[in-house]
Amino acid sequence: MPAPHPHDETDGDLAEQLLRLTRRLNHAHRHNFAPVGVTPAQGRLLRTLARHGEPPRMADLAERLGVVPRQVTTLVDALEERGLVRREPDPANRRVTRIRLTDGGTDALKELRKARKSAAEELLAPLSSAQREELSGLLTLLDAGAPHEH
Repeated sequence: MPAPHPHDETDGDLAEQLLRLTRRLNHAHRHNFAPVGVTPAQGRLLRTLARHGEPPRMADLAERLGVVPRQVTTLVDALEERGLVRREPDPANRRVTRIRLTDGGTDALKELRKARKSAAEELLAPLSSAQREELSGLLTLLDAGAPHEH
């Protein structure tokens, strides 16, 4: 049996550390999103809407989020019920529905940004400014090598 590669153990430890960190981030997001009354998936949809120049179609959102259209419908239904988004007909094609962020949705996004910032500050508190910059560079490098979702 061949001897284990020297990086195998380190890679396994790094993977475990990244998984623990991901769990902590997810927990912090759920905890910080709860007062806003938005799930992480709903928050992601709101952020995606905010980045669109014009209100996107449901199909555009599904593609952008990397989910099936039915999931977008469920998310939009819940957000519309809370007054954070609204459906509106496309002026060029009445059969197409576009999703628009409401003023309430914009306010919720501001609260979510504060919650995300708070969670990140808590998580990164032990790191110096230089360490944060180094970590950001390393994560950017790793992300650049990963296959991306739409």
